[in-house]
Amino acid sequence: QVQLVESGGGLVQAGGSLRLSCAASGRIFSSYTMAWFRQAPGKAREFVAGLTGSGGFIDYADSVKGRFTISRDNTKNAVYLQMNSLKPEDTAVYYCAVRVGYGLAYVSAGYNSWGQGTQVTVSS
Repeated sequence: QVQLVESGGGLVQAGGSLRLSCAASGRIFSSYTMAWFRQAPGKAREFVAGLTGSGGFIDYADSVKGRFTISRDNTKNAVYLQMNSLKPEDTAVYYCAVRVGYGLAYVSAGYNSWGQGTQVTVSS
């Protein structure tokens, strides 16, 4: 089973940037679909960004398009989320997730393993 550990969260002012990292264990990490989700207090967990194992397909939630960039480094078994032009509504716990299956899923049930989450707080 793949284990995931996120890092890079913190407190930032609106308009600022953060880079989240997710370190994964597992022999065939490069073949897995990876995604970032987030969950704000009192709200459901929502898809933020994801990319397939080959990196051939990448997609973002409409709310973050043009501001966030997902990437992966298979040599380091890592996936990243660069977040720019942050807004207070981006405040949430951000989770890294892995999908041992074909394609990209947009709901949390489509993912097999999750990290513990990292808090991102954007002040106005």
